[in-house]
Amino acid sequence: MRQKIELVITVLLLAGLIFASRKVSRYAASDNVKDVAGNKVVVDAGHGGSDPGKIGINGLEEKEVNLAIAQYVKELLKKEKIEVVHAEEVIEMAEPPVNAIRKKKQSSLVIGMNMIKHQEADAIVTAGSTGATLVGGQVLVGRIKGIERPPLAPLVPTEKGVSLLIDCGANVDARPSHLVQFAQIGSIYMENIVGIKNPRVAILNIGAEEEKGNQLVKETFPLLKECPGINFIGSIEAREIPHGGADVIVCEAFAGNIVLKLYEGVAATLLSKVKEGLMSSLRSKIGALLIKPALKQTLKSFDASQYGGAPLLGLNGLVVKTHGSAKAIDVKNSILQCVTFKQQDINGKIKEHIIVEK
Repeated sequence: MRQKIELVITVLLLAGLIFASRKVSRYAASDNVKDVAGNKVVVDAGHGGSDPGKIGINGLEEKEVNLAIAQYVKELLKKEKIEVVHAEEVIEMAEPPVNAIRKKKQSSLVIGMNMIKHQEADAIVTAGSTGATLVGGQVLVGRIKGIERPPLAPLVPTEKGVSLLIDCGANVDARPSHLVQFAQIGSIYMENIVGIKNPRVAILNIGAEEEKGNQLVKETFPLLKECPGINFIGSIEAREIPHGGADVIVCEAFAGNIVLKLYEGVAATLLSKVKEGLMSSLRSKIGALLIKPALKQTLKSFDASQYGGAPLLGLNGLVVKTHGSAKAIDVKNSILQCVTFKQQDINGKIKEHIIVEK
């Protein structure tokens, strides 16, 4: 009897995964890219970590061959019409951001952002120091006229596709007017990059009622209700985010970063426990074999790498921050994300919207 019950559960799980894999609408950074020609994206290849490098079996250290390898790769990239710019300095992860941007003019991050400033490039993708990226974006690339605070806005996977979490790291001490601009910018991004018409905007809160929340939320709520050009639906609790309760989730960076990190941690833990359970016995391994295709497809829809990195919006050029442990697919999709950003003229639309509102 117990074996029959387990078999039924396995079959139901399989059916559920197949249904889920078909139901979830997907967005990937490559969806809207038609042609990459005419777009210049800087990839910050700086390291910034404390990894001493690999030591070979004969004692050869990685640093002894890095330059030779870099020069060889440079020649290969030239053949593909990819320019390589030499950078002599490195911004460390724990380095004070303001001092790093001010003093390390020859770091890859500063050189790349200055290329955007001087219109030698359209965007930069970096996996380096988040603090230095935020400071450099505002100081070097510069804000669009009328933008009070540029927000960091990653796409997070949900049951219905993706939602934009804005802000998740740039502005810890935000004002109501900042959050209103986040809602406006986020709506433009979701409509033109992800393709969601009239995206639903909600403010992150501890309850659905209008009277709930801290002083910032209470002051921002009526401003969002009266803001033209956005589809404001009210408050959203954190538990509703994975269900796709809103397309644009507005918050200050302190709360947003907590949500983002919890999202990442729960996803990694849940995936680890699922794998552990599927490999726990012979019967579960057989069940795992049956559900593997559907499970793989379902998990793919929750893979954040297909969305690219987190854009710092509201700047004169695009700055995209990827995770420090980003893989090749993350960087590739971040580059395609930059191409789509330019092709859809997101900055032009933001400028037009902000000028009209002002």
